[in-house]
Amino acid sequence: MARFFSFVLCAILLSTSSVAAPASSAKTSSSTTTTVVTSSSTASIASGTSSAPNASETVPLASDNPNNPEWNVTTSEDPQPIRGSLGATIMAEQNIPLQQQNPDLLAPPTTDSGMLPGGNAKWPFSLSSNRLQTGGWARQQNIHQMPIATSMAGVDMRLEAGAIRELHWHKTSEWAFVLSGYVQVTSVDQLGRNYLDTVGPGDLWYFPPGIPHSLQATDQNPDGCEFLLVFDNGDFSEDSTFQLTDWLAHTPKEVIAKNFGTTISAWNNLPGKELYIFPAAPPSPDATAVKDPAGQVPNPFTFKMSNMSATPLAGGSVKIVDSRTFKASTTIAVADVTVEPGGMRELHWHPTQDEWTYYISGTGRVTEFASSGTAQTFDYEAGDIGFVPATYGHYVENIGNDTLHFLEIFNTDIFQDVSLQQWLSLIPPQLVQEHLGLSSETISHFNKTKQVVVGP
Repeated sequence: MARFFSFVLCAILLSTSSVAAPASSAKTSSSTTTTVVTSSSTASIASGTSSAPNASETVPLASDNPNNPEWNVTTSEDPQPIRGSLGATIMAEQNIPLQQQNPDLLAPPTTDSGMLPGGNAKWPFSLSSNRLQTGGWARQQNIHQMPIATSMAGVDMRLEAGAIRELHWHKTSEWAFVLSGYVQVTSVDQLGRNYLDTVGPGDLWYFPPGIPHSLQATDQNPDGCEFLLVFDNGDFSEDSTFQLTDWLAHTPKEVIAKNFGTTISAWNNLPGKELYIFPAAPPSPDATAVKDPAGQVPNPFTFKMSNMSATPLAGGSVKIVDSRTFKASTTIAVADVTVEPGGMRELHWHPTQDEWTYYISGTGRVTEFASSGTAQTFDYEAGDIGFVPATYGHYVENIGNDTLHFLEIFNTDIFQDVSLQQWLSLIPPQLVQEHLGLSSETISHFNKTKQVVVGP
C-alpha cells in the first residue's frame, strides 16, 4: 500500500510540473513579442521617414543604355533588328524601305515593354486605298485601318482647280486643315442662314453634324488644292456620306418635281448616281454669299489660322485653336506644332481626350506610356497618322535634320494637356526627391511654366 501511495504522489508531482512549464514558456513568449512591437514602434516614432529605404534600394536603377534610333531613312546599310548585344540579323528577304522608316519597331529601345493595348498607333495615308475620280481623289483612315483610333477618323482629299466635292452632309462633325491651294466652302444651317468663304494653306473649316456644305478648288493655285479632313468618330467612313445626287437619283422624279414646283422634264439631266468629286469651272475667289433673308450664320464656319501668330518656344512654336477662338468648332480642337532639329514636344499627357496626330513634314519619334509597365515607340514622317489615347504619357522628338511640323487634333471643345515638368516643379521638392533620387539643385531648375516644346 505504501508503495502505491508513493507511485500516486510521484504522478501528481510530474503532472504539476508538466502543466507549469508551458505557462512559463507562454509568459516568456508574450514578453518577447511585446518587446519586439515596442521596439519597432519606438524606432518608427524616433526616426520618422528617414528610416524608409531609398527608391534605389527597393527597385533597380533605371538603365543608362543609349536608346537613340539605330538608323534613319538616309541610312545606306540594311537595317537589322539588333540593339547592342540583343537581337540578330534577318536571314530572309526584307522590305528595306519600310524598315528604314520604322527603326524603333524593328530595333526598339530597351525602355519599351509590351505592346499598346489598342494596337498599332501609326498609319501612313500611303497605305490607304485611294478613291480616284475625274477631278481628284480621296483616301481615308478609320478604325478599320487603325483600330486604336476609336474617337476620330481622317480623310486626305485632292481637288483639281475648279473640281467640286459635291453638296453633302455627314452624321458627324467635319473639321479641315488646308494643306495646299485654296478652297471655297459653302453652307446653309438648319435656320436657313447661309455662309461662303475661301480659305488657303494653314486655314480651317468646321461643319456641325447634319449641316450641308460643298467644297470647290479655286484656280488661285493652278494645281487646285489638297486638304485634311477629320471627323469626330473613329468609325466614320467617307463612303457613307449623304450626297445630294445620290439622294435624288433614288427619289422618283414625280416627287422631285412636286417638291420644287417644276415639270418632270426639267430634271432630264439629273445624274443617275452620285458624283462625289467632279470637274467644273473654277469659282471666283472673291465670290460672296447669296443674299439671304435669314442672314448669315452667326459664327463663321471658317478660321484663318494662317493669319494667327505662332507662340515662339525654346525648341519650336505652337498655335492652339479651339472653341475659344474658333467658336463654331465645338467638338474639335487643334495644336499646330513645330519642333526644330534636336528639340522635343515635352513629356506630357492629355487628361480626358485622345490625340489624333497628322505629320505634315519632318521626322518624329514618339514613345507612348500606357501604364502597367507598357510602353511602345513609333517613328513618323510626312503623311503619317499617329494616335495617343487619353492619359497616355508621351513626347514627340524631332530626330531629323529639318523642322518637324504636325497637328495634334482632339475631339473636344477646349485644348488641354498636363506638363510633366510643370507638375513636378509645383509640388514639394522632397516629394520629388523621394520618388526620383534627384538633388535639390536639379529640382530647382525645373520650369514652373509649361514649356510645350523644349530645345535640344
